[in-house]
Amino acid sequence: MIRGFEELETLVRQGARKRLVLAMAEEEDGLKAAVAAAAQGVVEPVLVGNPRQVREVAAHEGLDLGSFRLVPAEGEKECAARAVELLRAGEAEVLMKGRMATLTLMKAVLDSANGLKGAGLISHLTLIESEAYPKMLYMSDPGVNIAPDLMAKAAIIENAVRAARLLGVIKPKVAVVAAVEKVNPGAMPATVDAAALAKMADRGQIAGCLVDGPLSLDNALSAKSCEVKGIGGEVGGDADILLMPDIEAANIFYKALAFFSGARMAGVVMGARVPIVLPSRADSDATKYYSILAAIALA
Repeated sequence: MIRGFEELETLVRQGARKRLVLAMAEEEDGLKAAVAAAAQGVVEPVLVGNPRQVREVAAHEGLDLGSFRLVPAEGEKECAARAVELLRAGEAEVLMKGRMATLTLMKAVLDSANGLKGAGLISHLTLIESEAYPKMLYMSDPGVNIAPDLMAKAAIIENAVRAARLLGVIKPKVAVVAAVEKVNPGAMPATVDAAALAKMADRGQIAGCLVDGPLSLDNALSAKSCEVKGIGGEVGGDADILLMPDIEAANIFYKALAFFSGARMAGVVMGARVPIVLPSRADSDATKYYSILAAIALA
C-alpha cells in the first residue's frame, strides 16, 4: 500500500519512464513541473505548442529543455487536438494541461470521433497525504462532475477504487460523505444516495470495495467519533476513499486542505483512455509534481 508521496515516487522510479504530453506548453508552471519530473527520470515530456514561445518561457524560467520533443501547434483548440491525437496514436501515456482552459482540453478529450473517452464516466480524483491520517486518502470529485446522480456516484466510486487498487489498496473502504450519518430523505437527498450506494455494494453492484454511508466526515476518518456515535462497520474511522456529495463540497474540502493544512495533494482525472493532469493555477509546484507522479503510476 502506498502511504505517501515518497513511496509513490519510489514506485514510479522503479517502472519504465512514461511519455507525458503537455498541451500548450508555453506556460511557466506546467513546463516547470514537466521539466522537474523529467529531471527525476520519471517522464519524457512531449511539448505541444508554439516552439518559439515554449523556448522563450523555458529561457525566462531557466529551464533546460534538452532533447525534449516539440510538436508545433497554435492556439488552444489546435494544441488540445494535437495533444489528444498523440495519445490516441500511442505516442505517449499521460496527458497534462498547459496554458489553456480546462474546458478546451476536455472538449478534445470527450470528442466522440477523435477523443480519449473510455467506456465509463470521467471523474477527478485527489490523493491526500496528511500527518493527521495514517495512510493515503483518496477524495472525489472536486473538479469534473458538478451534481452527480446515483449512477454517476457509483461510477465515480469505481474510478477511485480502480486507482486505489493500482496503488496497493487491496479492498478499498469507501465512505460516502454527507453532513449527517442518518438518512434524511426530505431535507438531505445526499444521505439517500449514500444509503443506496452502500446497499448496491452489498449486493455486488459496486465491486472490489466496501462502501458505507451516509457518514459525516468525522465518522469517515475518526474511530473515536464512530465510537461516540455508535457507528459500527469496517469503513467508519478507517476510510481509504471519500465520495463527496457534489463538486461544491469536494472542491471546498480540497481548497481548505490546500490553504489551511500541511497536507500534500495530487490530482488526476480518471475514466479516459489515459490519466489526465489538470493543474489549477493556484496549485503549488509540489502539487503539480505529485499529480504527474500519480498519473504515471496510474497509466
